Amino acid sequence: MSDSLRIWLRLLGWVRPFWRGFSVALVAMVVAAATEPLFPALMKPLLDRGFVERSDFPFWWVPAAIIGIFVVRGCATFCAQYAMAWVSAGVLAEVRRQMFAHTLRLPARDFEREASGLLISRIVFEVNSFTDAATHAVTVLVRDTLVIIGLLGWLFYLNWQLTLVAIGMVPPLALILTQFSHRMRGLSWRNLEQIGELTRTVESAVQGYKVIKVFDAHEREAVRFADTVARLRRVAIRIISSTAATTPVIQLCAAVAVAVVVSIALLQAETDSATVGGFVSFITAMLMLLAPLKHLADINAVIQRGLASAEKVFELLDRPAEADSGSQVLGRASGAVCFRTVTVRHPGASQPALRELQLDIRPGEMLALVGPSGGGKTTLLNLLPRFVESEAGEVLIDGVPIDSLTLASLRAQLALVSQETVLFNGSIRANLAIAVPHSPDDARLWHALEVAALDDFVRALPAGLDAEIGERGTQLSGGQRQRLAIARAVLTDAPILLRDEATSALDSETERAVQGALERVMAGRTTLVVAHRLSTIERASRIAVLEAGRLVELGSHAELLRAGGLYARLHQIQQRAPDAQEPSQ
Repeated sequence: MSDSLRIWLRLLGWVRPFWRGFSVALVAMVVAAATEPLFPALMKPLLDRGFVERSDFPFWWVPAAIIGIFVVRGCATFCAQYAMAWVSAGVLAEVRRQMFAHTLRLPARDFEREASGLLISRIVFEVNSFTDAATHAVTVLVRDTLVIIGLLGWLFYLNWQLTLVAIGMVPPLALILTQFSHRMRGLSWRNLEQIGELTRTVESAVQGYKVIKVFDAHEREAVRFADTVARLRRVAIRIISSTAATTPVIQLCAAVAVAVVVSIALLQAETDSATVGGFVSFITAMLMLLAPLKHLADINAVIQRGLASAEKVFELLDRPAEADSGSQVLGRASGAVCFRTVTVRHPGASQPALRELQLDIRPGEMLALVGPSGGGKTTLLNLLPRFVESEAGEVLIDGVPIDSLTLASLRAQLALVSQETVLFNGSIRANLAIAVPHSPDDARLWHALEVAALDDFVRALPAGLDAEIGERGTQLSGGQRQRLAIARAVLTDAPILLRDEATSALDSETERAVQGALERVMAGRTTLVVAHRLSTIERASRIAVLEAGRLVELGSHAELLRAGGLYARLHQIQQRAPDAQEPSQ
């Protein structure tokens, strides 16, 4: 089975859930196609009996038959188009739903490896060509193929010799369309790639508008966008030119066939083996073949674009979701975490991000992670929710290897406040509620906001909890966004809290308030904190110092200062060169 046929059959599988509407469309298309040969069939008795023989011919039934044919054809065409549009909309919605749901289940490395603009392009744009090939193309293929079969049947009935001559034009036409299909597939792939690149360029410009404005990079970004648009335009023009070239080729083949048929028909007329009505009916039916043949030629471009899109859609859907091979379900953990000789190597990296890490964290302990950039602090945090996988060693929670736990059970033990504040377009209530499986009552929401020192701000808003925060929280200040993320973590009430630069966007006064609140929340919970400002973790139970993926020091703040090692040097540097200004609120 060829790749195109395999993709096509898989693509049609998406239509199966909508088989009722599809069946209605097919029946309507059969009815509409059956009316096509009826019009040329009227020509033969009309001319032979009504004009040539001038026999008793019922005049009234010809216009009645013509009107009846077009009424039936119009009703059938409407039903077919409406039913197929219903199927197309259903397929489009289902494909997008499954693509989005599967995308959310992909491993974290897939999001880091592929630009978000390309993922957006696949779900939003490429899937349109996918559904066109699954529904619109099927409509044209079925309807026009049936029309061609019906007209050919009438042609064979009238004059099988002339019909065989006309069919002789099919092989060269098929060869031309085959070559065109290969070209269109390649151009469609390039077109989709350029659309994805265009989406990525726009997305990066919209997200980085502040940097563009500050560095006056408008012209540079405009030129980059113009280059992408120009490449997309060149590919689009090549697609259009290739598609347009097929029409005159088909018409030329048809003209040759008509010329040959007319010549042979004139010879047959000399021997009285053909009547005027039969000849006109034959030519009419033959000319009526041009429209469905052109439709089939045009739909080939749609099919090739659809197959190219389908390959990309299926590539995404076929990617393995993040491994969830664990079967054990853990109740609420006490919070004991153990790293046993863990080594982590990121894809493509020459050196491990963590090297044989050996670390035991006691329940309820606050462990701070410090060290130079690239030391492995964030990688260590990412091990617990299994955003990254270890190359060697194992990670345990309450003595249970996290690989043996289901992902849902594992992540139910964790709350995360990351360095990059992630908020969603919607209300404050919706952004908080995402942290728990069921909608929490307002009392819990206000408690979480109070812990994060954000309750006064929210109470002052006219809409309160239902106030919209804008895309990625643009209606809030940096500090407010950070505190809302902290409130969301508080709401989960998980036994293990992961904080990656959790107070990096807070001014000193707000930071002290949040730190005090977090200390109350952290009581009885295990907390892992990554912080570059060492003043925020001086009261940690222990401090782990990481350098080049290795644990080089471990102890309390006072112990590490007395040891005079890397931590002491980092602390001394920050004491000599404090922040020039406080982070924005």
